[in-house]
Amino acid sequence: MTHSAPISLCQLSAKDLALMEELLVIFGEAFDEVDTYSASRPSEEYLKRLLSSDYFIALAALKNGAVVGGLTAYELQKFEQERSEIYIYDLAVAADHRREGIATALIQELKKIAVARAAYVIFVQADIGDDPAIALYTKLGIREDVLHFDIAVDDNSDHLEEMDC
Repeated sequence: MTHSAPISLCQLSAKDLALMEELLVIFGEAFDEVDTYSASRPSEEYLKRLLSSDYFIALAALKNGAVVGGLTAYELQKFEQERSEIYIYDLAVAADHRREGIATALIQELKKIAVARAAYVIFVQADIGDDPAIALYTKLGIREDVLHFDIAVDDNSDHLEEMDC
């Protein structure tokens, strides 16, 4: 392990496609879901649009110019008040660079972005059994126990009537 090289954090933009591609590799390896992050990669145009959007945030942690970690997040603009929340979708650090404070540094950088965007909270999910993630998030925030449901999207919605609003 090389701990001596400094870490730099970079908010990715449309010009950073190569770094985004490296980040996808990090996520695939860290989550043991290489196919999910590699088999059907988005096109360059899609990634440029996403990285140029005002709702998507991608941060990369670089060491010696290579991506060693990162996070992706979404800004969710609220409807009940003029404010937003930031949802951390993915956060990972390469196995040989863990325990160096990179994940904490990424979240601290996201907090700066959240303040600049007038977000009032950052939230994240952790899988039961992912003890390192749970320990990190417990150190940085307040735990809420909630249930998460994936609702399948299918074409069997013919029985629904469209309503004019």
